[in-house]
Amino acid sequence: MKTCNIFAGGELGNIADYWFKTHNGFVICADSGYKHAKKLKLHPDVIVGDFDSYRGKLPKDCEIIRTVPEKDDTDTLMAVKIAIERGYDPIYLYGALGGERFDHAFANIQTMLYAREHGGRLILRGSSSALVLGAEEGECIFPDESEQWGYKYLSIFALTETVGIKSLRGVKYPLENYEMKNSFPIGVSNEITDGAAYLTIENGLALVIQS
Repeated sequence: MKTCNIFAGGELGNIADYWFKTHNGFVICADSGYKHAKKLKLHPDVIVGDFDSYRGKLPKDCEIIRTVPEKDDTDTLMAVKIAIERGYDPIYLYGALGGERFDHAFANIQTMLYAREHGGRLILRGSSSALVLGAEEGECIFPDESEQWGYKYLSIFALTETVGIKSLRGVKYPLENYEMKNSFPIGVSNEITDGAAYLTIENGLALVIQS
């Protein structure tokens, strides 16, 4: 696998330091995401953005892709597009959650959908949460990460109008042959009890959050 790590400009927390060291890979910074790379003493391969939020010096021995503020794509989406075009998978995105800009966090969830539609796997990692998309028509396994990352809760939300859940096992509140609706958050704040949660989806698309 060719792993890519993207740094956005939101709050990072302490998770990226360990996560990056265990995954390595290509590094893309989206605008002020470069400040995180500098703090972690990482040398980015690409920096992309309109640089409306980062105005410091940029490294000379790095590919710089400059844009303008008046554009349709967010800097983070542009970074994800670069990663997909260059064949990286999976793609880990840091600095995409938390802070006061909920609009940016929601945009990054939509960016997960964009990546999926274009053949990429985008995983959002924050200091207190990890977000992944549950695949259609198949089983997804989510290991208990409470000791390593402090993730106590497992929440599942329907992104499509409905999600047909054949089974959800290994959790405090299991489900069998259940139709989850995107207008009712029944899947919030579940807990893994058996070392891993096993989610089998028959149809639809789910957002899975460990927090």
